[in-house]
Amino acid sequence: MPPRAPLVGDWSAAGARLDSGLATLKLDLPDATRQRMIALLQLLREWNRTFNLTAVHTPADMVTRHLLDSLAVLAYLPPGPLLDVGTGAGFPGLPLALARPDTQHVLLDSNLKKTRFVEHAALTLGIGNVQVVRARAEEYQPVPEFPVVIARAFAPLPRLLRLTCKLCAPGGRILALKGPTVEAELTDLPAEFTLVDTVTLPGFDGPARRTLVLLDRRVVG
Repeated sequence: MPPRAPLVGDWSAAGARLDSGLATLKLDLPDATRQRMIALLQLLREWNRTFNLTAVHTPADMVTRHLLDSLAVLAYLPPGPLLDVGTGAGFPGLPLALARPDTQHVLLDSNLKKTRFVEHAALTLGIGNVQVVRARAEEYQPVPEFPVVIARAFAPLPRLLRLTCKLCAPGGRILALKGPTVEAELTDLPAEFTLVDTVTLPGFDGPARRTLVLLDRRVVG
């Protein structure tokens, strides 16, 4: 990736917000990785003027609601290839791929303009450990299934698990990023899954509270 101009104005403040948020999350990422994450947001803002990929517009809010929201799950990710279901404009998949350069990340979404952006961002920023798949979750049939599946604001939890049951390997883990009302979704979960834990992520308060739901797919037989 060619060097970018120094951050100024709102983007300088966004860089500081990222550093502060990473400290809150107790994450230590290389300077080059943090710069690529800000560059990702700059690309997203450029495309957003034409394609309306996200309702989040200001650099500081983009850091909080796209980067930090994605990176907050790092401590809970098991090893192995990861499938991001309903990745949208690439979150959490792209930040996770930047933070874990030695792990393969498959980003799944059916929206053409969003997957085109993700492909462009991965190519522009040199994120070589990303594969973009344009398909609906119920139509995608990976072989083998994934040991780790993540989804952010994709669907109510019972529906999400029914859609991802054939995407997650037996013994694998599902991570669902949910909002403050997640408790109402923890009933009527499919029998194929065991609820492991719910974690309130640091750095997100009040209506912005984020809960990470961890579930394991049962091994049958």
